[in-house]
Amino acid sequence: FPWGTCLFTFCPKYIYRLKEMKYLLPTFVILPILEMYILIKVGGSIGAFNTILLVLLTAFIGLILLRAEGFQTLFNARKKMQRSELPAQEIFSGFFLAIGGALLLTPGFITDVVGFLCILPITRTYILGWVMQNFISKAFSGFSDIKTENDWIEGEYKKHK
Repeated sequence: FPWGTCLFTFCPKYIYRLKEMKYLLPTFVILPILEMYILIKVGGSIGAFNTILLVLLTAFIGLILLRAEGFQTLFNARKKMQRSELPAQEIFSGFFLAIGGALLLTPGFITDVVGFLCILPITRTYILGWVMQNFISKAFSGFSDIKTENDWIEGEYKKHK
């Protein structure tokens, strides 16, 4: 191993990555446990076969909605491109449609609710606005065209002959 390589995950250069990934633990560990708990509770109430049918029904309805919303988003993006406009909202909308479709195909009721929230146009528009306000604007907040006094650099200029 090169001397600059850190063999342990508690080394300082990996601490920043751990802070960025603080949402992965709940997503990949706690969410499946909650999904199993809810599936077992619903299965105990309405029966195992009816629970399986309900999960398949939500996946089927979600795929129908995903197809309709996907074509609508594609149509809107095509119209904007014909007017020589950037279809930025449609690109982000397509991203959320892909996430919603993947969540609807994942068995479980929590993922189905979040998937439907990503696919339905009313909630998707609200989620897109929230993401744009909180994440995208913060990502580009360092870029500004506003000049301040700190932008001046004092110096001398001499032309060589």
